Amino acid sequence: MSRSNFSGKLGLILASAGSAVGLGNLWRFPTETGENGGSAFLIIYLACVIVFGLPVMISEFMIGRSSRVSVGRSYSVLAPGSLWKWLGPLQVLTPFLILCYYNVVAGWTLWYAGEAAVNGFSTMAQSSESAAVFSDFFAEFVGSWWKQILCLIVFMGITHYVIVQGVTKGIERSSKVLMPGLFILLLLLVGCALTMPGAKEGLNFLFKPDFSKITTSTVLSAMGQAFFSLSLGMGILTTYASYFKDDANLGKSALSIGAIDTFVAILAGVFIFPAVFTAGIEPSKGPSLLFEALPNVFQSAFGGLPWLSYIVSLAFYLLLILATLTSAISIHEAVTSYLAEALHWSRRKAATLVSLSTAAIGVLCALSLGALKGELTFFDMALFDIFDYVTAKWLLPIGGMLITIFAGWRLSKRVWWKQMTNSGTKRFPIFPIFVFMIRFVCPIGILLIFLNELKVF
Repeated sequence: MSRSNFSGKLGLILASAGSAVGLGNLWRFPTETGENGGSAFLIIYLACVIVFGLPVMISEFMIGRSSRVSVGRSYSVLAPGSLWKWLGPLQVLTPFLILCYYNVVAGWTLWYAGEAAVNGFSTMAQSSESAAVFSDFFAEFVGSWWKQILCLIVFMGITHYVIVQGVTKGIERSSKVLMPGLFILLLLLVGCALTMPGAKEGLNFLFKPDFSKITTSTVLSAMGQAFFSLSLGMGILTTYASYFKDDANLGKSALSIGAIDTFVAILAGVFIFPAVFTAGIEPSKGPSLLFEALPNVFQSAFGGLPWLSYIVSLAFYLLLILATLTSAISIHEAVTSYLAEALHWSRRKAATLVSLSTAAIGVLCALSLGALKGELTFFDMALFDIFDYVTAKWLLPIGGMLITIFAGWRLSKRVWWKQMTNSGTKRFPIFPIFVFMIRFVCPIGILLIFLNELKVF
């Protein structure tokens, strides 16, 4: 079977960056920053991306391009006959489970964008002076089985269409449209945020460091955010790297992707914090920020200019759609590519099985939060929360730690040299430092994240 490749460096960068840019940037980063004291967290986060995130990303790139197969089979190719072969299926299971519940949240962005398009949030604000009206709206939406299922199916249908088109015509082409669109919308929102009354206070919170708030928990949270935001440990980047051409510079590609991902996260903070300070909302509002707090923020901040409130609300939820779509495409591809290769199926057949199965499980996850709340509950957690807990707390850190151990101790130096220098045609002057980071610093760092997530500390 001939192996597809990204047609050029731009497509490679945008597709890989699209896999990283998602709710982790637009929701989790502002939430983590707000809960961990603002700019002090930002500084530590940037350091973690450089010393922790980029080496792991490059390790995934090396594994993917040297094996030239999807993540599910890459370890069998590079370490045949060893127990490492089981790491591939584990890293296929992880994105499969993530996709089951990720598309539920992605569907929410569709409904909220529709509500913004018909100016529904402005109508809500006029009907009640209480911010609870937006919380009630979210609760009513989640409680409606048909709304959630409709949005999930529509979003999955869009993702499925892109995947079926293939690497070049589907993933790469869509990335060249979605990623620039995402940046344009984000820059528009940032421009609006800088005109808000709370802009100065919000920017001080984000960029003026207060090192007295740094604790062990802050450092571990920053490491975890870097891991989550860059989509490390779930096999996506390994699969994408198998589509890289031989002349792709892995080090520079990782730097570009890390820079784009971090830039989007910071821009999200530049937009969100002036907005929440203008509306008088605590920056540590948490996960409810996107769907309960921000609709109220937009109306409070721009209530005097209804047309601007409309534009900002619509632009923000369109931004969320683009971010969730780029991530959903990459998550879907990691599973589809493996099934197509392992079972010798066509891409369409493999993608259809992934779409139908994850949509069916996704429906149950959605209902566990609403119509069947309490009935689809196990260990005092809704089915949706179980999928989130198992993947975020267990599978991602375990997978990431095993990747660094494999890359650092199982891959031969010959493979390292060939991949990092493109067979001697590129310079990689920090090679010894890079080897040390992968072998010692990254595994220990990921272990600390794992223990922190399990509340061991």
